[in-house]
Amino acid sequence: MRLPKTAHTERPWRIHELTRDFQVEDVWALPTPGGPDDFPRLVSQTVSGNFPDGAPLVVRTLWAARWKIGKVLGWDRPKSGIGTRVASLRNRMPKDLHDVPTGPEFTALPFTPLYLLEHEWAAELANGTVHTVMHLSWVPDGSGGHRGQMAVLAKPNGLFGAAYMAVIKPFRYVIVYPALMRKIEREWRAAAP
Repeated sequence: MRLPKTAHTERPWRIHELTRDFQVEDVWALPTPGGPDDFPRLVSQTVSGNFPDGAPLVVRTLWAARWKIGKVLGWDRPKSGIGTRVASLRNRMPKDLHDVPTGPEFTALPFTPLYLLEHEWAAELANGTVHTVMHLSWVPDGSGGHRGQMAVLAKPNGLFGAAYMAVIKPFRYVIVYPALMRKIEREWRAAAP
């Protein structure tokens, strides 16, 4: 379920220290009910997932089209990424965050983990269109349990990046995120202890 941006911005997450110049694009309540100690399972499931495999054909088609267009237009070249076009957010991290684990590496998506805390994890990605952060957290669900929450923060690359984000927004909300939420829920239930 999509949440208001305040569901992310009003919590004392450490990511706020690193992303003051980023916009909160999306905040989602994840269909991952659990106990107070299930956050490592959520992070592990996220990085080992192979989205969009298993998603509906329309999502896989959109995903493939994005990567093909990105290849043709050079959006995903190494010179457009972390350490070249933009500095890593690790450069902004205070010493105490540098001293914690980054968490596991992604197996399928080109995100780079930043840090892993007890109830918070962040990873970044940059290309020719945007510098973005995926932020996962573990929050009380209001009924005595806990659940995951995902926020996507973005810093578009100029006017072109802002236009790109505006064009893909309806596709994210109507097609991609609903399919992603169903996949997360299926995998969460399948791996339940």
